[in-house]
Amino acid sequence: MLIDDITIKIKAGDGGRGAVAFNKNKMSLGPVGGDGGNGGSVYFEGVSDLSALAQFRYKKDIKAKDGANGKRQFNDGPDGDDLVLKVPVGTVIHNFDGSASLTINPEQSRRIETGKIEEIIKIGQRISVARGGRGGKGNFKFRSSTNTSPRQFQFGAPGESFNIRLELKLIADIGLIGLPNAGKSSLLNELTKAKSKVASYPFTTLEPNLGVYYELILADIPGLIEGASAGKGLGVKFLRHVERTKILFHLISAESENPEKDYGIIKKELEHYSKELAEKTEYVFLSKSD
Repeated sequence: MLIDDITIKIKAGDGGRGAVAFNKNKMSLGPVGGDGGNGGSVYFEGVSDLSALAQFRYKKDIKAKDGANGKRQFNDGPDGDDLVLKVPVGTVIHNFDGSASLTINPEQSRRIETGKIEEIIKIGQRISVARGGRGGKGNFKFRSSTNTSPRQFQFGAPGESFNIRLELKLIADIGLIGLPNAGKSSLLNELTKAKSKVASYPFTTLEPNLGVYYELILADIPGLIEGASAGKGLGVKFLRHVERTKILFHLISAESENPEKDYGIIKKELEHYSKELAEKTEYVFLSKSD
């Protein structure tokens, strides 16, 4: 089963606590407590695997490593490891908890308000959505001319935490649309050697399938029905996958008693879902004409 919409909680690592320690050598008394390590940050990275969101199906609380506490002899605690979560290309990241950090590269950072944060649009693209907490200072950092034996230290700062919705919208050059059992899967299989399930009954395809024809990516969108834009049948769950396609191939079965009505049903659902979707370049084909 393709997981294409899931909500998870991500938590960056907390910073480690600064150490309180003193040199035991009588010739050089003084504070020697090191700083705590920084907590690990959480990243999303784009991959080609469309099933990558399945990793979150049973594990929805995700946490990066905490920074280690500071140590004696000026030794800082190691930083917590960053956590890189692989998500499919086409994933839209929504944040439910206010603003979040987004870093596309070291030179570019900004705060993103509630709603859509960012889209993963290519393999290897990496964004940071939760920053690790800074490590606390050890007592060595609190020394002064008036306080040569400080016992002050800092606790590490907490890492950022957000509830994140991951929504997959397939990226394809051509989307194959039409009523159930219109022959979309058969066409995809013939053109691309994909292995979509084919049968003589409606709703054979229950999740989107992709195939490659030369350099074009084709997406077989599961059969839509009247009322799909309102959630009926396979509904809005699959209409969103049509949004990212550049061109639509609208298949109408030549076996239909009323092809014009079949065309109108799908066209109406596209219009109800979004104006942009209804205005996409569209080619209409009669299928099953052999």
